[in-house]
Amino acid sequence: MTVQGSENTSRRGRRSSTMGGMPLNDMPWWRWRSHVRSALHMLSDPVFQRDVWLAGTDGYGDVTDAVYRLVEDTWLDNWSAEKYVGTIFRDSQEAALVDTAVLRVLRIMHQAGPDAPVAVYMEHPGWPDAVRAARDAHVRMSVSDGEDPDAPPKTLEVLRILTRSA
Repeated sequence: MTVQGSENTSRRGRRSSTMGGMPLNDMPWWRWRSHVRSALHMLSDPVFQRDVWLAGTDGYGDVTDAVYRLVEDTWLDNWSAEKYVGTIFRDSQEAALVDTAVLRVLRIMHQAGPDAPVAVYMEHPGWPDAVRAARDAHVRMSVSDGEDPDAPPKTLEVLRILTRSA
C-alpha cells in the first residue's frame, strides 16, 4: 500500500528559509527579530551611516526609520526586551544588550527630535555610546543566527523579501 501525502493547495511551496544556515523562523516571532536586527545593524555601523545615511542613498531608510523598526512592533520603548525572551530574543543576555541599545538610541532621538537629520544624531555626544551598544546587540544576534555581523546591512526591500518568503 502506498501512502500519498495530502496536498494542501492553500499553502505555498516551501522555499529555503535560512540565512547563513540558521533557520529564519526558528524563533516564534522571527519577523520581528529580523526587523530589530536590521535596525541594530544600521545603527551599529558608522561607515554605513556615513556612506548611506549621510550621503542620502535610497533603499535603506534613514535613522528615524531604523529607530521605528527597532521599537514599532516590539514596543521596546515601553518595556524590556526580557519580555520577549524565547519569542524574539534567544536569552536574557541578548535581551539585555538590546535594552541597552534601545535606551541609548531613544535618549538621543528624544533630545534631537524624531525628524532630525542624521547629522544631528551623529554629532550628538552620546552617539558613539549608542553605536557601540547597538553593535554589541547586533553582533550577539547575528552570531546567534549564524550570520556574519560584518556583512553590509541589507536594503529594506531585501528585508521585505526575506520576511515575506519564509
